Amino acid sequence: MPTTQPRRSSMTGGERFAVRDPATGEIFEDAPDQRPDELDAVVGRAEEAWRGWRADPAARATALLAAADAVEAAGADIAPLLTREQGKPLAESYAEIARTAARLRYFAELAPGPGPQPITDGRPVHGEIRWRPLGPVAAIVPWNFPLQLASAKFAPALAAGNTVVLKPSPFTPLATRLLVSVVSAALPEDVLTVVTGHEPLGARLASHPGIRHVTFTGSVPTGRAVARGAAASLGRVTLELGGNDAAILLEDVDVERIADRLFWAAFRNCGQVCMAVKRVYAPARLHSDVVEALARRAKAAVVGPGLDPGTQLGPVNNAPQLARVEGYTARAVADGARVVTGGHRLDRQGHFYAPTILADVPPDSPVVTEEQFGPVLPVLPYGSLDEAVEAANDTGFGLGGSVWGTDLDRAGAVADRLECGTAWINHHAELSLAQPFAGIKDSGVGVAGGLWGLYGNLRPFVVHRPEAA
Repeated sequence: MPTTQPRRSSMTGGERFAVRDPATGEIFEDAPDQRPDELDAVVGRAEEAWRGWRADPAARATALLAAADAVEAAGADIAPLLTREQGKPLAESYAEIARTAARLRYFAELAPGPGPQPITDGRPVHGEIRWRPLGPVAAIVPWNFPLQLASAKFAPALAAGNTVVLKPSPFTPLATRLLVSVVSAALPEDVLTVVTGHEPLGARLASHPGIRHVTFTGSVPTGRAVARGAAASLGRVTLELGGNDAAILLEDVDVERIADRLFWAAFRNCGQVCMAVKRVYAPARLHSDVVEALARRAKAAVVGPGLDPGTQLGPVNNAPQLARVEGYTARAVADGARVVTGGHRLDRQGHFYAPTILADVPPDSPVVTEEQFGPVLPVLPYGSLDEAVEAANDTGFGLGGSVWGTDLDRAGAVADRLECGTAWINHHAELSLAQPFAGIKDSGVGVAGGLWGLYGNLRPFVVHRPEAA
């Protein structure tokens, strides 16, 4: 059964679509199903608002700081709504809100932007680079971290002097709409707007001639379609298209010491994290120890509704994704994999899947070669370190990776060999607001985060003048 279905609301008029609680599978609210032809007016208003917003960096900084305060103040309203539609534990919803406020404050400090930069090349001409905003930005966001990923797109764009039209996933529109209402109350009208609905709304937004930058997080096929759409108007694109991150355990690793960190690096948010650990490579002599340590933690993890205080892992967000996770596991078993623990839906209401550890998985099984994006983790043995590095790099993705061991210098040398955008040592999927975040290969193009994220929303404007008249 589809998770979202268009319907007409008797309260507000216009087309609406249903939003389901993944902990029950039941409809609990609806959201506007906006038509693609409504975008002309939305983007036109964003273009008009840009003229004033871009002109005053100090006012932008003040507004973003006020927005951060407002987000924190509204946390008790936003967090339960986010958990209802996304499924994650309530504490993790509050963490998203805190991260959103922190990101607004971080980019508020950068809002004045980089000052004029002189060009020194020995000629009797004074050259200067000035940085200008791009115009209206389209931000298209998935369902796994709706608020955090939305703010990762709109905070730097707004700080740079752009306006933003935000489109959340139809699986998680509600908390995003509430967040935008809170943030936009601190901003001039139409500087930040939100549109919700089904395709082709997102495709039309990405290809709209009034949009100058499209920033998208989601699947590789959709990312390619977004890039094709943006190409029609030669708009800039930033694409984060997921990952198949490998964790390589070295011979000197202390398995029990790192097992908790490794487990949660794979299973946080029910494994629905683009930069989660999705494959573990363990030395052959330690393989059974690693499998047993992870299986114990999988069995002990408390799975339940996100609103229950004791829950550690919520449901898979939606029915299609649950079927996808089941399919990867079933295919792995058919390929010869052994289910150490889990491997099935839980016998209860909602989209719950038991945390699953797989062993004896063929290296060419899709659960290894593709992004499963759920609570399933294959653990594979290796003979030589070269073999492990080659296997880790043998993927179309290149988002992140990690190396785990006692000798940090050796672990660092192995990390240098990983083909990805970010490598961690003895931890995984931890990001600072100040650092760049980017993938290679099918994991996307462009850079988010830190000063690099700000520059991604600016263009250079060069002025030349002679030293004398």
